[in-house]
Amino acid sequence: MDFVWASLALAGAIALFLWGTHMAQSGVQRAFGPRLRQILGFALGNRVKAFFAGIGVTVLLQSSTATGLMAASFTASGVVDLLPALAVMLGANVGTALIVQVLSFDIAAVAPVLILAGYVMFRREQPLVHDLGRALIGLGLMLLALHQMLAVLGAAEATPTFTAGMAVIASVPALIFLLAALAAWGAHSSVAVVLLVMSLAAHGQLPLAVGFVAVLGANLGTAINPLLETDGTTSEARRLPLGNLLNRCLGIVVALALLPLLPPLFAAVPAAQGIALFHLLFNLVLALFMLPLLGPTSKGLRRLLPSRPTDDPSKPIYLDPVARTTPLVALGGAAREALRLADLLEQMLYTARDALLRNDRRLIEKTRSHDDTIDALNVAIKRYLSSIDPEELSTEDQRRMREILVFSMSMEQAGDVVDRNLMTHLGKRLKRGLLGRTEADAKLAELMERLVANLRTAASLFMTENPEVARALAEEKLVFRTAEREAVASHLAQMRSAGTAGGMRSAIDLDLLRDMKLINSQIVAAAAYPVLDRTGELLPTRLTPE
Repeated sequence: MDFVWASLALAGAIALFLWGTHMAQSGVQRAFGPRLRQILGFALGNRVKAFFAGIGVTVLLQSSTATGLMAASFTASGVVDLLPALAVMLGANVGTALIVQVLSFDIAAVAPVLILAGYVMFRREQPLVHDLGRALIGLGLMLLALHQMLAVLGAAEATPTFTAGMAVIASVPALIFLLAALAAWGAHSSVAVVLLVMSLAAHGQLPLAVGFVAVLGANLGTAINPLLETDGTTSEARRLPLGNLLNRCLGIVVALALLPLLPPLFAAVPAAQGIALFHLLFNLVLALFMLPLLGPTSKGLRRLLPSRPTDDPSKPIYLDPVARTTPLVALGGAAREALRLADLLEQMLYTARDALLRNDRRLIEKTRSHDDTIDALNVAIKRYLSSIDPEELSTEDQRRMREILVFSMSMEQAGDVVDRNLMTHLGKRLKRGLLGRTEADAKLAELMERLVANLRTAASLFMTENPEVARALAEEKLVFRTAEREAVASHLAQMRSAGTAGGMRSAIDLDLLRDMKLINSQIVAAAAYPVLDRTGELLPTRLTPE
């Protein structure tokens, strides 16, 4: 029974450590997330800068996985090359080893101070202070969990059952390698596994050489996890985790070959510090060896995973399921996917313009086929955003999520107007034989070009959130209102002069113009209104005050 309780206490301490890591990571992301992403994006232009940026961002986030997701989002979208992203992963691996080095010292005494200070800051209303308080609480919980882990192992050392079980495991290095890899994969963290190995080695439960084998297994486990979870996404998204896994495998093979020579080199330091030092040297030497070879590595990965055109345009490209645990990256991918809706709507508008000028029924059907793609992508974006844990979202993240949803749904509604209204009225013109180019057609084509220009402005505004651009886009509604008034007056004039039969063509043209006005309203609502509402420039009503 003592062994059972000791195992449960150890598992609880590990769970507390992982939860503290999660709180520290989410607190830093909420406080500095956009800045960290900007720093990482700036550093990705050079492999050396990318390497050190990977170290720094990982130390702040307490997670190499979060850093890797940011780098992967850049490479998957084609913003940066694969080579500097691989350098970021090498730096992230060294960053996790540095975290282990810091936590290997006996600093558990400051845990209550960190938790108290974090609690006081967490109660404040200022977002930055609140988020930093969350990070301090997480760091305090990590140190508290480490202290509890050492206490449990110290008590279990005298238990014959525990000692016998560890002796069996330690006698089979391949088994402990596999267990460490599975534990790191399941926990999404090599830090917790390496610290556990250090604790076992410090209490004499693991020989130093066996501890080295467990460290190598933990390094493999964290590299396997991202690759498995990105299965089924684009080739661009799988290249980075695969490259990181291959680099780790190469380092592990070399380290295992040199393993008999390594323990004497660490004999002068305590067992726990020897484990931590080996973990750091493994990742550091591997990084220094691989940095000059990243060019051939990236070329080989491109040959192994060549880019392939997407067969199904309705299939999401940037909605990475792994990124849902990192809201900053997840929202960036959702925003990039929402921009695809704007691209598809632009294709619909161009095809609709050609159908208007050529009176071609095939172009009408082609335009309508795009709407199904827009509908499918809109549903995928909404499902993806709804799957993100709201507890992980800061106030700014929640605002951005609402804006992405508004943009996505507005694009989908604009596509519905093109499909169900605009194309229906063009079909009526063909069915009734109202062919031939008129002055009204030229005006409609001009307004269609204006719609495309406004759509491009909305897509840019969605990313930049510039208030001046938002105001200019909102003022475009006046252009379409004016055109509608002129078209109504022209239609009434034709009805008076030529009767009902003569006004049939102008009536359909008026319907087409009103459809365009509705599409423009959706475009403005997608990007301009959220910005103007946030800056206080959007009135709640168009009615004048009494």
